[in-house]
Amino acid sequence: MFEALKQAVYDANMELYHRGLVLYTWGNVSQCDREKGVFAIKPSGVEYEKLTPDDIVVLSLEDGSKLEGDFNPSSDTPTHFGLYRAFEGIGGITHTHSTCAVAWAQAGKEIPCLGTTHADYIRGSVPVTRYLTPDETERAYEAETATVIIEAFKDKNPVHTPAILVRGHGPFTWGKDGAQSVYHAVVLEEVAKMAMYTASIGEICALPAHIQDKHFLRKHGPKAYYGQKGK
Repeated sequence: MFEALKQAVYDANMELYHRGLVLYTWGNVSQCDREKGVFAIKPSGVEYEKLTPDDIVVLSLEDGSKLEGDFNPSSDTPTHFGLYRAFEGIGGITHTHSTCAVAWAQAGKEIPCLGTTHADYIRGSVPVTRYLTPDETERAYEAETATVIIEAFKDKNPVHTPAILVRGHGPFTWGKDGAQSVYHAVVLEEVAKMAMYTASIGEICALPAHIQDKHFLRKHGPKAYYGQKGK
């Protein structure tokens, strides 16, 4: 019934794997179909080498209940569900434990926009959440992970800043679909690596705002001119 969606989610998960952003089962990608009121996600603990499109699990966007699939969905499913409900402009979500992004998350530091590579894809710094409280952790750890992410975006546009670091945990990225959320995960890891190298050289300073704006807006928004029109 949801073959096209399951194939898209499978393809996105395999792209994440082939890009080297996951070890073993340390990651997942989901994609939603808002017209049908569903989202699909990688099953929990299934190795990428053994994953097939039929293994992908489909759930309701209304209440998170499982609609199709023989496996349990990813343990991070409540986080994906919460983000889809809160951020209406997104259609795909990726979670990894990629090394450099996790290093910033473990340090509890946002990734500042230091250069144009960052500015091309992410507007402003990559935010970092607070730690979950003991009550949140005990009550509903994965669902409350979405809560702290949403809280960190109170004054940010999630479409313009498609990435966040969950403190002590790791990155989540998103986009118009699963494939774009993986693309942003790859970009985030490279940006995190560049920022680490820059910080190792000496004092860091943010890219001037007018250059940040120029690089972001030439790729995004009504006056974007990067790339080929109509392609």
